[in-house]
Amino acid sequence: MSAHCHQHASETPQAVHSPHYRRILWLALAINLAMFGVELGAGFRSGSVALLADAIDFFGDAANYGVTLAVLSMGLAWRARAARLKAVSMLGFGVFVMGKALWTFTQGTTPEAFTMGSIGLLALLANLGVAFMLYAYREGDANMRSVWLCSRNDAIGNLAVMGAALGVFGTGAAWPDLAVAAVMASLAMTGGWTVLRQASHELKATRHAST
Repeated sequence: MSAHCHQHASETPQAVHSPHYRRILWLALAINLAMFGVELGAGFRSGSVALLADAIDFFGDAANYGVTLAVLSMGLAWRARAARLKAVSMLGFGVFVMGKALWTFTQGTTPEAFTMGSIGLLALLANLGVAFMLYAYREGDANMRSVWLCSRNDAIGNLAVMGAALGVFGTGAAWPDLAVAAVMASLAMTGGWTVLRQASHELKATRHAST
């Protein structure tokens, strides 16, 4: 995926002005807000760090789609600035989740596996639906790319949460949940770094074009 980070600095994708793309973003925003509420409650009930991390990620993605809708019809420079802001948020999310996992490790609590697995499956279906809708727009500018990367990473994270639920069920220990939380943190940090690099490149290109 990172091979395409520097290939779209000067273009303005037609999808930016597409009513269909806007409808997809509004639907994705609604799905992510709903799943944020579901996973937040389930995470507290089950004691799962991975579910809480995924809930925060759903909320971040809802904000991501909202920002994208706000700047969609603006120039490339403004879309790149928005993408850079979202990239920093992704990096911050990764650092937070990693810290939360380390703190929970010191407490020695074990999450409830059934809730983890069932809510993880629901989240996976939600994210696969969003990722499928956004797939055609994955090669746009940094702003569009960040939307696609978030959805892709979330689907991968949901699979990992379901795997962690099986691990917790089989071992009776918390380490599978904590391991998945660490993986989700790593995905957020690497994805954020990828988008940050492309957004910075696009901003440089717009500055050169204006001089």
